[in-house]
Amino acid sequence: MHDIDTTKYVIHANITAEGFVEKSDVVGAIFGQTEGLLGDELDLRDLQKSSRIGRIEVNIESKSGKSVGDILIPSGLDKVETAILAASLETIDRVGPCIAYVEVTKMEDIRAEKRRRITERAKRLMRESLEKNIDSEMMVSEVKQAVRMEEIGNYKGLPAGPNIESSDAILIVEGRADVLNLLKYGIKNTIAVEGTNIAPAIAKLSKRKTVTAFFDGDRGGDLILKELLQVADVDYIATSPEGRSVEDMSYKEITKALHNKTPVEQQGYTEEKKEQPPMVIQRKSSKVKEGGEKSTGPFEMHLQELEGTFKARLLDEEKKIVKETTVRELAKELKETPESAKSVVFDGVVTQRIVDLAKERDLDYVVGIKMGDVVKRPASMKILTADST
Repeated sequence: MHDIDTTKYVIHANITAEGFVEKSDVVGAIFGQTEGLLGDELDLRDLQKSSRIGRIEVNIESKSGKSVGDILIPSGLDKVETAILAASLETIDRVGPCIAYVEVTKMEDIRAEKRRRITERAKRLMRESLEKNIDSEMMVSEVKQAVRMEEIGNYKGLPAGPNIESSDAILIVEGRADVLNLLKYGIKNTIAVEGTNIAPAIAKLSKRKTVTAFFDGDRGGDLILKELLQVADVDYIATSPEGRSVEDMSYKEITKALHNKTPVEQQGYTEEKKEQPPMVIQRKSSKVKEGGEKSTGPFEMHLQELEGTFKARLLDEEKKIVKETTVRELAKELKETPESAKSVVFDGVVTQRIVDLAKERDLDYVVGIKMGDVVKRPASMKILTADST
């Protein structure tokens, strides 16, 4: 409909005529009854000849002796001139021999719609860019902020990233600003405790996820951490550099802190943790070297290498790597597992879904950090965790 390249606005109007009229009658009335009304500068015929006004579109239907329709007029004029032209349409009182009424319903800003489409496309490009290189500085800060604000949600009333439910491993942080900063760098499995008096939802969530507490290294962060350890099942602890808060950390600082996370037991918090249910499904007999030292086998080796990376490996019969992927993509990769793959080892929680997919592909071993809610355990498959390897 927009047949001029310089269209800035589109005038939308409704028309009602007391009798039978056709499209040509309405167009004729528009030109005829506005002629000379606004002076030479805003004469419709001259404006159309100079392509400052596009082709007038009229859609009208007649029924029971009455005609009703709408009028669309594309305009390349500025906002004020377009508004004056739109208002002039409401002076039309007849179409042919029939009494008529015209009402302008809106003046659509085509450029605003283009800007909206540009913004939406920019946000999609940003998401794609973050998937490939989450440290990218190529996009403008406004688009980054739009993506972050769009993706942040809530879990049981708490600020959280969009992957908090689907991810096997989660990060627990102090506040909403921390969640936003991590979203900025593509980390979407984060939830905030929002201060002390930690919600029961956090405790329940921690029982079925691999949990890393990621708090500021100040007095406030330490107090929140101690309370969290009393009510939730925390596996690892990561802290911000001295004098820095999580909400202000750069991507390199965040990845370094998460890479250097340590098990709760190594930080002297063992006594504060609640008694945990046993996670072991099967225990493997340990080989002992001379001197009584336990040897490190290929399960232990791969699991140790993957710890803290949120990655997964598919192994062949000789425990060599067939493919490496992220825990987030593991379910998808299991559906396309090559025939040579016989085991899967990953830095996450063993879930029923993972077990079912591994069973469909006839894998011999499923190895994860800890056990989730697995009810159906195939007899032909060995399921191991960090506690049992």
